Amino acid sequence: MVGSLPPVTTDVANATNGTKVTVPLPRRPLGPGAGVRDWYENELGWPTVPAVRGEPGNPGSAVRLAVGVRFDVLDVPAEAGRAGLRHLAPRSPVAVQGGRMRLLVAAGSAEELSGLLDWLEWGALALDLTALGEGDAMDAPPPPGPERAGARPPSPGAPGTVQGAAVWLRPPGPGCEVEASLPTLSAMGGREGAPDLVRLVNTVATQCHRIRLRRARAQALAFS
Repeated sequence: MVGSLPPVTTDVANATNGTKVTVPLPRRPLGPGAGVRDWYENELGWPTVPAVRGEPGNPGSAVRLAVGVRFDVLDVPAEAGRAGLRHLAPRSPVAVQGGRMRLLVAAGSAEELSGLLDWLEWGALALDLTALGEGDAMDAPPPPGPERAGARPPSPGAPGTVQGAAVWLRPPGPGCEVEASLPTLSAMGGREGAPDLVRLVNTVATQCHRIRLRRARAQALAFS
């Protein structure tokens, strides 16, 4: 059944003769986003949570991805995110939505961000850089269809996408172990080219600071 939970059963004792019988657990009912939810939960093993269509920050998705279980997320301006793409593995998933880029990183990274920014001497500045971790959620972009295999994913606002809806810039591949491709703090000092959270954060923080300075100069000129 599309959108159902993976088949899970439990053994219970028959009331008449004491033998055990297998009873399937209740299935999740079909509803908005059932196909999307099925793809994420069954193909990738990513837990999802329902979303209210049209709520602020969620213009089109009926499904959200639970963060902090299989991955955390760095949420940065798209311009800053593009600068950090070189520090990601080829299969490391990246989503974009409404001028923001969401870089998937290893689970637990959100808790490390504040200390990492301090260590990199960015902690004293107000940067447009946030992390989503345990208890957070992000809008689920539409899964990549077979017709788009190997093709460039759609951009936000492209025909067929809801204005402001999330889309995959680098979609996750079904069946691949996503965790192995995600930047992690433990990669620091490891093999060259490994997805390193330290390099990624330093690069996007630098770009966020440049954006901040550029906006400050533009405001100063506007009032001069």
